[in-house]
Amino acid sequence: MSTDDTRPRPPVTEADILAWLETTAAAVRAGELGAPDLIDLLGELRRASAACADASDWALLAAREEGASLRQIAPVFGKGYVRAPAARLEKLHRQAQNSGQWLAILRHHQSV
Repeated sequence: MSTDDTRPRPPVTEADILAWLETTAAAVRAGELGAPDLIDLLGELRRASAACADASDWALLAAREEGASLRQIAPVFGKGYVRAPAARLEKLHRQAQNSGQWLAILRHHQSV
């Protein structure tokens, strides 16, 4: 991983999510958010989760294209072995051979 401070950062981090959860939980406890609001939030979070998964898949494909080995990638999958990223790559390769094709698929899905 590059240590350059100019490299792109993810649009949301684990810390961002936890801070948002604390604020939102406080609003629920205070009676400021009801079930309809929470259902709307749930829908937004589910869509955002899918978008994060798509971005993760793109980064996986791009990392392999840039020469990262499965052993280098495996720790971010939370496993000490290479089966998890290898299985994900195999599944992705049924749809796209590289990160550019995956991005084109994502653009197409967004436009429909």
